[in-house]
Amino acid sequence: MFLLIKARLRPSHQSRVLHHIGVLIALLVGTTMSHAQIRAMTLDEALQLSLQRSSLPKAAEASILASREAAAKAGQLPDPMLKVGIDNVPVNGDERWSTTRDFMTMRRVGIEQQWVSADKRAARSERAQRAIEVEEGNYLAEIAKIREATAKAWVNVLYIQRTLALVKEVEQQTAEDLSAMQASHRGAKATASDVVQAELALSQAKETTRKAEQELRNARTALARWTTMPVEAVADETPSLVSHVPDLPLQELEKYHPVVFAARRAITLADAETTVATKERRPDWSIEAGFSKRPQFSNMVSVGISIPLAVNPSERQDRDIAERSAMGTRARLQYEDAVRELQSEIQTQAATLTSLKERLSLLKAELLPAAHQQVDLATAAYRAGTGSLNAIFSARKMLLEQKLQITELEKDAALTWATLEHHVVPHELASAGRTAP
Repeated sequence: MFLLIKARLRPSHQSRVLHHIGVLIALLVGTTMSHAQIRAMTLDEALQLSLQRSSLPKAAEASILASREAAAKAGQLPDPMLKVGIDNVPVNGDERWSTTRDFMTMRRVGIEQQWVSADKRAARSERAQRAIEVEEGNYLAEIAKIREATAKAWVNVLYIQRTLALVKEVEQQTAEDLSAMQASHRGAKATASDVVQAELALSQAKETTRKAEQELRNARTALARWTTMPVEAVADETPSLVSHVPDLPLQELEKYHPVVFAARRAITLADAETTVATKERRPDWSIEAGFSKRPQFSNMVSVGISIPLAVNPSERQDRDIAERSAMGTRARLQYEDAVRELQSEIQTQAATLTSLKERLSLLKAELLPAAHQQVDLATAAYRAGTGSLNAIFSARKMLLEQKLQITELEKDAALTWATLEHHVVPHELASAGRTAP
């Protein structure tokens, strides 16, 4: 907001006008900041902030970039080698250590190039591409870790907020009960023991409130660890508790669940390593060309080829191939185990979530109405002169305890849902981790 002021100020009024303008601006800025601080954070906002500000995805992206750089050079030929030297220098006689007087002495300059076959370079490039995919799997794992941790931290704050509101309600109700009991004692309708019990109940309620406040501060700190900014409150929005993860086929899990994604990419990398080891069984040749200059005779040109001799391939190259093949077998077995474990975990979490939701429905349909009815009956009995204040207090306390029980059960269900739903990376985030170089 900008204030454009066009006025001629008299010296006597200038300071007063500037003071009023400063107060106005301070009020406007203060109101804006106050609204920004009071506004509760939604779950989507917390997830977005955690991904934007966390260093873990950036570190994983740096690893992907490093793998891409390595892949770019994987299919290149080795650098050529420059070779210089002096041949046939005499070491005794009148011409010892002379580089010009003996006709056999030559100054030599040449170049050597190691030649790697095209299929071998293609295999190395393929292995480098598979290594990139492994790093992409690490990126997805970090994304899933952040999303799950943030969602669970947000859920903790939400339900501790609700718990705190309930325990404050208990404290307020207990304080009102104490006042009513003291009035009843003055009217000789309650004993001193009843008053003492009410005072103890209020003290206990205050302690419960202080404990809940500390838990809320800790939960806010845990959420701020992922959002990297203070969180005063979260939006009082109950999660849907509906997860699509149990219905995902294995093909989808391989794309968007980091555990299966990483296990599948480990297989492709192991296969690429086996292919490279197979190609490496054939040695690389080296081609050399050189020019030799003699002081008193004709110059010379030399050409040569160096071929490594595989004198014992069954104990060297074949064992490398067997090693890589065994690593591929291990990767396949680990993939099968990872899939079974993940499917079992998803089924367990889905069953737990379903059970918690059914229990919640049952408690809300049967327990809460019964608790409300008990309060109404106790109140009616007291008004009719057939009941006591203690019965009303007990019924109210029971009702609030049932509300706390339901809140705790809702929290367990929401945490299970957050673990189940947010450990799978959304399509758009998964695609962002696989961008082409």
